[in-house]
Amino acid sequence: MTTNAATPSPNFIRQIIAEDLKANKNNGRVVTRFPPEPNGYLHIGHAKSICLNFTLAAENQGVCHLRFDDTNPTKEEVEYVESIKEDVRWLGFDWGDKLFFASDYFEQLYQYAGHLIKDGKAYVCSLTPAEIRQYRGTLTEPGKDSPYRSRPVAENLDLFTRMRAGEFPDGAHVLRAKIDMASPNVNMRDPVLYRILKASHHRTGDQWCLYPMYDYAHPLSDAIEGITHSICTLEFEDHRPLYDWILDQLPVPGHPQQIEFARLNLSYTVMSKRKLLKLVNDSQVSGWDDPRMPTIAGMRRRGYPPAAIRHFCERIGVGRRENVVDLALLEYCVREDLNKHAPRVMAVLRPLKVTIINYPEDKVEELDAVNNPEDPAMGTRQVPFSRVLYIERDDFLEDPPKKFYRLAPGREVRLRYAYFIKCVEVVKDAATGEVVELKCTYDPETRGGYAPDGRQVKATLHWVSAAHTCPAEVRLYDRLLTKPDPEEDKDADFMAFVNPNSLEVLKSCRLEPGLAGAAPGSLYQFERQGYFCVDDKDSASGALVFNRTVTLKDPWAKIQKAGQK
Repeated sequence: MTTNAATPSPNFIRQIIAEDLKANKNNGRVVTRFPPEPNGYLHIGHAKSICLNFTLAAENQGVCHLRFDDTNPTKEEVEYVESIKEDVRWLGFDWGDKLFFASDYFEQLYQYAGHLIKDGKAYVCSLTPAEIRQYRGTLTEPGKDSPYRSRPVAENLDLFTRMRAGEFPDGAHVLRAKIDMASPNVNMRDPVLYRILKASHHRTGDQWCLYPMYDYAHPLSDAIEGITHSICTLEFEDHRPLYDWILDQLPVPGHPQQIEFARLNLSYTVMSKRKLLKLVNDSQVSGWDDPRMPTIAGMRRRGYPPAAIRHFCERIGVGRRENVVDLALLEYCVREDLNKHAPRVMAVLRPLKVTIINYPEDKVEELDAVNNPEDPAMGTRQVPFSRVLYIERDDFLEDPPKKFYRLAPGREVRLRYAYFIKCVEVVKDAATGEVVELKCTYDPETRGGYAPDGRQVKATLHWVSAAHTCPAEVRLYDRLLTKPDPEEDKDADFMAFVNPNSLEVLKSCRLEPGLAGAAPGSLYQFERQGYFCVDDKDSASGALVFNRTVTLKDPWAKIQKAGQK
């Protein structure tokens, strides 16, 4: 099992587990679980839970289960199951032989429900869903008993058996726990345990038409599996009394401890699966794995290294207070990892032709270029240099402002790893006036980018040899949403904050020839541009498509610096 390489930071859950081990609670066992519902793709918030559960188990010589809480066949799909398994593996974690499904326990859960009915602690209710909500009361007013609450045990057992047999339509009856309709905790006001759903399940097919509710199946699945620490997010805190009540009423093999922590909220992002699905269904993105999405699949496709995500999850820590983490911190962790491991290359995204008029027409040189200055072991590569080059269009201005130090008429600059060049003529399109070519001279004495006479230039530009370039499409991504906290106003439609400029596609990019045939998923730093990843989906057909993973600019460093002042 892979764990985060970063030194684990103390948190209240680690402290709880340490005290449990000291007291020999659970006979010294630590068994956690990551229990996703297979009704969508996992996102960065789930990554925090994955890292926490698997790492806590590994730190304490325990095990972590992967369990799918698949109790709602109308929203669950095999596609989601497989994507979740892929995401967990990609993050660096392995559940070994501890793969489970709540559907594995459907028969046992049904028998437990019968036990509750026989003990007079559950009953079949025939109110409509709207009536159940009405009888439930409000946060300030107690609920009132269902007229079916006093049904005899024998009648409840008979109806429950017939519900399983498929005699009744959806919504005709439900099984409810008999707890307390006056409880200040609405979750304890006779919650629904089972409902009729005549829908095929992705694993059990049409075997069942009676399905347990999540709040019923979850604690029992934990107990059946011998979970010791059931770690979940704060929205389940009010459900904990029900979790404990269910386990206390039944002859289960153990009683796991539910512990809640604050979920991850990330700026410029929504974490609701329902909202993410709306983005997909409304074609605001290309799919769950669109590189703009906060899904793990989207981040993988964009080029986020799994180690950077693990480091981010450890760095933000585990607490009980809800807050919004700045997306810049995640990007900082990604940038920090890639800076150490990504090879450098030169890529021109918006090409402008440069002809070096005093360079021989048939000459081609191979120049040494450093692969990664952070890691000398990565060595060097050779890049071709010739008479006709491409530079970045933004690196030239015909009439530059005062602090523009890049190429301009009559100005000398350095070409990375190559020579000093000077612009001597500007060629424009006769019809549009657009600059289409620069004619320059080079100083052959400055090979390698240094002048023997000691003269200095104020800019170094990246470039590629026109005759040797590798064509590519490059996709530049920005924030998917324009509002830092799109869920701040619960009544606002988050779709109003979708950024219409979150994607820019550049189709005429020119790259070093060594990138031809780059493997899908390969990561590079385009010098002066940012970090980029070969798209593992759209590059498979032979075309070369790069996604920008993250820019070179580091807003998080600026945020930290400002906070220190």
